[in-house]
Amino acid sequence: MNCIIVDDEPLAREGMLLQLQDIAGLTVIGSFNSAKKARAFMEENKVDLIFLDIQMPGTTGLDFAATISGETLVIFTTAYSQYALQSYEVEAVDYIVKPVKKERLLKAVQKAIGYNALLTGQNAQMESMDAEFMLIKSERRYHKIMFRDILYIEGLKDYVVIYIEDNKIITAMNLKTIHNHLSAGMFSRVSKSYVVNINHIDSFDNHTIFIKNTEIPIGDVFRKEFLEMYLGKDLSGKL
Repeated sequence: MNCIIVDDEPLAREGMLLQLQDIAGLTVIGSFNSAKKARAFMEENKVDLIFLDIQMPGTTGLDFAATISGETLVIFTTAYSQYALQSYEVEAVDYIVKPVKKERLLKAVQKAIGYNALLTGQNAQMESMDAEFMLIKSERRYHKIMFRDILYIEGLKDYVVIYIEDNKIITAMNLKTIHNHLSAGMFSRVSKSYVVNINHIDSFDNHTIFIKNTEIPIGDVFRKEFLEMYLGKDLSGKL
């Protein structure tokens, strides 16, 4: 994957470059101190992944990410933890708080590589939906996915990624569209980027849902509706 680093701090760019050079599957093709320079570079070069700071002079990382095409993935690297939820609203792959630790960086990169492979090889198509299942066509075969087996669904650029127990399938569809076809008693929209099957929730707090080893953020505008659906009452002020 071709990647670039965008950060207004020279030492942060150098440190990130040193860490990325040792990671297989990545090629750093540029390093920039502003979104403006990165955008100009991307007009002439294919970029698969951006390591992007948030607070920068001029265009912020969040504003820049909102303009990036669906072919380019984003991992935020920032000193400020308070923007984590906003990062998912622009469909970032991950959010790393500085100082960037190698293990945390590797985890984010592997996630991005997996998403890139799904996007590159994406040929699945939604064929139909029934009351209890959907049919997805992929590689000349039809796959029957029972709604009860879906753990959660993630919006990723112009696609959705459907996570089941031991597999994930990507298909071209808007997250709102697929949510509208799912059982209202089983699935809840919990943020701009996630729909969860409430039957697979292991635990949650006021900000995060835990399903298996995945942490799913709860958006502010979705919290009350989720709690009322899951618990039958609003506990958002008590968690």
